[in-house]
Amino acid sequence: MSLLSLDRILQSQGFGTRKYCRGLIEDGEVAIAGEVVTDYKSAIDTEGLVFTLFDEEWTYHEHVYIALNKPANIECSRKPSHHPGVLSILPEQFTWREVQPVGRLDHDTTGFLLMSDDGAFIHAQSSPKRHVPKLYVATTQEEVSDELIALLLGGVQLHDEPTPLAALSCRRLGSHQIEIVLEQGKYHQVKRMLAAAGNHCCALERTAIGSLTLVGLGLEEGEWCYLDAAQRALLAPA
Repeated sequence: MSLLSLDRILQSQGFGTRKYCRGLIEDGEVAIAGEVVTDYKSAIDTEGLVFTLFDEEWTYHEHVYIALNKPANIECSRKPSHHPGVLSILPEQFTWREVQPVGRLDHDTTGFLLMSDDGAFIHAQSSPKRHVPKLYVATTQEEVSDELIALLLGGVQLHDEPTPLAALSCRRLGSHQIEIVLEQGKYHQVKRMLAAAGNHCCALERTAIGSLTLVGLGLEEGEWCYLDAAQRALLAPA
């Protein structure tokens, strides 16, 4: 059992400052199990807590783990410079509770993005030591050749890397499209590997992390969902 005062609960869930949350409670905006609670000092068990605020139902989460299908022209930054930030897609309270992207996708790259406010989770998912495979679908400018596939599987040399980088797997999906799996997570890696192999990446989508896929989550472009413990376990290498 974990007991917290109701104002702290609302603040932890990203609904504003403690003072603002106290005002919401005293104004009768919060209900638990159908009963309005107006005492912000009320000690509430957070285990399995569901509460209603502004006539909308919310479930308490100590930390949030989010999968997002990122559209194009969205920046993976809390302080975007040229395009809207990824937090603009999510409910406002996620900004208050300092949810941030786990790694980055380029503004023009679409697909599977993790987000969380759990620092340990973010660090673990971002660490290159974990060797988490990530699956991408790339559209190329030039036709996909057998030589291109062989080069990507055998390893290509990038200017700032000490050794060649190779794909875990790579297969042709169409005349100008490949599916490629990487585990290194280097900066602009797919685009740079294609360039080093003599082609050019025109469009890029990340479709899976570990064994968890956008298709499996049923997320259309711009949609998001919470990840439960079983789904997060699929993010680890198989």
